[in-house]
Amino acid sequence: MILTDKQILSEMKAGSIVITPYRRKYLGSNSYDVHLGAWLAMYDDEILDCKKHNTVNFFRIPKEGIILVPSKLYLGVTEEYTETHRHVPFLEGKSSIGRLGIDIHATAGKGDIGFCNTWTLEISVRQPVRIYAGMPIGQLIYFEVSGEVEIPYSKKKGAKYNRRTIKPVESMMWKNFRKRG
Repeated sequence: MILTDKQILSEMKAGSIVITPYRRKYLGSNSYDVHLGAWLAMYDDEILDCKKHNTVNFFRIPKEGIILVPSKLYLGVTEEYTETHRHVPFLEGKSSIGRLGIDIHATAGKGDIGFCNTWTLEISVRQPVRIYAGMPIGQLIYFEVSGEVEIPYSKKKGAKYNRRTIKPVESMMWKNFRKRG
């Protein structure tokens, strides 16, 4: 089941959902609107390798915005830091963003119980489009789960995305290969 606005507010009051900064006007009937942070990143190499650490170049979105172009992958970040201790958060693009041909995630729309961070966005566009820091970019939806979690994400030994940041985080897939030997 998806949490309603009243349930999200109740869970925030109880501390099981944290959204910072939180602005009441962005709470929908069953979701919370998140905004594009100030930082984007692009991979340094044109060809990426899953077994190696692919480095990125970070840059701030200028006040006048930046034009994104097709055939490039941009890593963005949410302005909002979130914590989810009892629910599974899903990040979906807003319909207004989709209607501009902007995708905010390729596959990684689901968070884990215990995820405590900003959200890295995997942004791609269908045609050139200008974007701005602070613009609404997606919405968080919270799902109830059945049963207790043994180890929340923030306590997992091998969790790759626990370091708190205001910048997008590149893929850490290479760490999966390192563990295998």
